Amino acid sequence: MPHNSPDMAAALRTFAEESGELLEAMASHLRALLEGDEDMERLHALFRAAHTIKGAGGMFGLDAVVGFTHLVENLLSQLRDGHQPLTPALLELLMDCRDQMEDLLKEALDDGDAAADPALAARSDSLGARLQAALGNTGGGTGGGETASPATAPPPSAALTPATDEDVELERVEADTWHLSLRFSPGVLREGMDPISFLRYLESVGRIVHIATLVDNLPDAEAMDPLNCYFGFEIELESERDKDAIEAVFDFVRDDCQLRLLPPHSRIADYIALIQGLPEGPDRLGEILVAANALTRQELELGLTHQRQFAGQAQVPLGEILIAEGMTHPPVVEAALDRQAQAKGRPGKDKGGESQFVRVHAEKLDELINLVGELVIAGAASHLLARGRRDRRAQEAALTVNRLVEQVRDVTLKLRMVEIGETFNRFHRVVRELGRDLGKDIALDITGAETELDKSMVEKLGDPLMHLVRNAIDHGLEPPEQRLAAGKPERGRVRLNAYHDSGGIVIEIGDDGRGLDRERILARARERGLIGEDETPSDPELYALIFEPGFSTAQTVTNVSGRGVGMDVVKKTIAALRGTVEIDTVLGAGTTIRLRLPLTLAIIEGFLVRVENVPFVLPLESVRECIALSATSAADRRQYVNLRGEVLPYLRLRELFALGGTPPRRENIVVVRHQGNRVGVVVDQLQGELQTVIKPLGRLFRGMRGLSGSSILGSGEVALILDVATLAEIATSRDHNRGGPAAQLQQGASACSTQ
Repeated sequence: MPHNSPDMAAALRTFAEESGELLEAMASHLRALLEGDEDMERLHALFRAAHTIKGAGGMFGLDAVVGFTHLVENLLSQLRDGHQPLTPALLELLMDCRDQMEDLLKEALDDGDAAADPALAARSDSLGARLQAALGNTGGGTGGGETASPATAPPPSAALTPATDEDVELERVEADTWHLSLRFSPGVLREGMDPISFLRYLESVGRIVHIATLVDNLPDAEAMDPLNCYFGFEIELESERDKDAIEAVFDFVRDDCQLRLLPPHSRIADYIALIQGLPEGPDRLGEILVAANALTRQELELGLTHQRQFAGQAQVPLGEILIAEGMTHPPVVEAALDRQAQAKGRPGKDKGGESQFVRVHAEKLDELINLVGELVIAGAASHLLARGRRDRRAQEAALTVNRLVEQVRDVTLKLRMVEIGETFNRFHRVVRELGRDLGKDIALDITGAETELDKSMVEKLGDPLMHLVRNAIDHGLEPPEQRLAAGKPERGRVRLNAYHDSGGIVIEIGDDGRGLDRERILARARERGLIGEDETPSDPELYALIFEPGFSTAQTVTNVSGRGVGMDVVKKTIAALRGTVEIDTVLGAGTTIRLRLPLTLAIIEGFLVRVENVPFVLPLESVRECIALSATSAADRRQYVNLRGEVLPYLRLRELFALGGTPPRRENIVVVRHQGNRVGVVVDQLQGELQTVIKPLGRLFRGMRGLSGSSILGSGEVALILDVATLAEIATSRDHNRGGPAAQLQQGASACSTQ
């Protein structure tokens, strides 16, 4: 299959995206059925998804995908028709088959031939044998369960008699073929679909006896858009399949086409309705009747020959000749005449409806977001300029522009937001297969799947999450016999959770396994020289060592883990995303690893402050309040204040970044919140809210703790964006290192000024 043409490449990308969505839907339905959901509509959805993938794969020549998926479709057909009971064993088989379909598609789309991989082909053969065994002697392997049943078989031919008003609805046209009236929407090519490929695939369910291509919608050359489809088709199909099977050929393009289907020996009323509903077509009577399959082309030629025999006499209408010769019926001719009048009087062409969805490349969205970011900066500059000139009208105009820019920013960022559940759901297969390989019974619990974050961030989270989930399964969860001995359920549980917190997103990967062994980690750290023999690190400091390159406490190395490779990659990746990693663990009860990340890497709402005339920006979501630092507290070097009866540790940005200078007489504390704890940040000036565009830090600042990025203000100044998580860690750890436990702080709080 030639994949190198631009059109084919675009179509394959669309096919890959659509198939991925269908496979995810299949996995979701199968999991629900395995968990006891008895909604049989899920079986119908599974069948439709498999059939769509098979049909689309056939259009692209993906034979290995089509052949295997056909067997899956057969079993699904038997199940949905009630010919076989739905058992957990069959659902597990279908889950394995769904995974195999995913692998076949990936291999075929990456390398062009899924059959070239011996291991993949062998697995297809093995699963195919299990599918055939499951089908047994029910006959499911002969036609995908789509052969016509007695209830849907076409009725035998009936001799036609002259029509009357009473029996016109009962008369049937003598046609032994199906008739398809097919019109593609103009935008079908833009969606990556090739109409001709559907016609080729139609031959898999029957034989095309005749096809007429209609070009009535084709505009003049000057008005023609080469990316639009203007053709229609009238098709005569000889097939033993039922209506559902023929219609299913067009499942993949159902939203981008109009299909009317008449079975053999249809009622005259059906042909009348078809003629009246033709979206376009010829304006001559005979051609209309042929287009509707109410008349064969041979009968039309015979009728025209008879009409020419009356040359020189009064012209006899063709319709009367056709009726007189018994080739068609008066109601059908009348409907065709009405259609002819509409065609001649139609002022313009019906262009059809365009698709309601437009696929946009991610790079274009990135470019749009960058431009919106520059617009935010320009808007801030115009507002400052108007305020500096004290021009009220200019200030009002600038505020209006800024409000509109803010709305554009919000809408633009939403375009990049996706639900984290799409990523979480991929781990069902990982958990199932890895549990099977390790002999562990594992359930995956997902919560917060509807939580949204930036798509660019989701793409970078795939590998870190994979490492953490695999580690939880291999290191965290005990074997079944150990769990039973410890009084735990035999089935272990891995949890994936996501939620918003303080302007960011938190992703948790947890398990109910053995937990981290502090003593083993400490011994391993001393063995490697990471901790001195006399040092006693805190739990967070000690557990952070598992992210060191090559660090592992595993006693044996497996195919999954144990080499100390991967956790350091997790740490580096999360740090590159301006995030942090935390560990909560209880020996014998399990471990939770918590990833804290910003919602987006582009634009945030900020709070502007200054220290020694250097601008800093705090994420607005983290700011809780601002208070004045009294002279008494400023002189007290203990660096904490009593905030309404609670101890509030604080740090000075002047000291943290060695800015020097003399503090003003009145300093301010910005109270920020992180992980439920409050800390204060002492600054010189409070300058209010602003939209800020996050820019990466230069090399000079990348190693500086407490900074997460930079931004350009409307005045042209460069502001540094503060990392609240790091500031909170510095403020609390400094107090800890000074030996000031919470009890001491509470005792000393009475000496502080009440703010």
